[in-house]
Amino acid sequence: MATDSQAKREIIEQFRRSDQDTGSAEVQIALLTQRIRHLTEHMKVHKKDFATRRGLRGLVSRRRRLLDYLRDREPQRYVAVIQRLGIRK
Repeated sequence: MATDSQAKREIIEQFRRSDQDTGSAEVQIALLTQRIRHLTEHMKVHKKDFATRRGLRGLVSRRRRLLDYLRDREPQRYVAVIQRLGIRK
């Protein structure tokens, strides 16, 4: 399920770096985190949904790569994002 457009706009507003920013690492990580949290709740109810489990693993992997990129390039931005989102290191 895609994040509805209003929630997506709010996330972009919170994490963007400039007025025109919709694709910075912070925004992408925040959007992925929202989808991961939604699918995690789905998996709690539907334990045998293996297709969703595979997709969830892909999303977590993509978010991990973005976090690694941000950690290597801009450590202070990395720390700020994980604190705002409440993600473990």
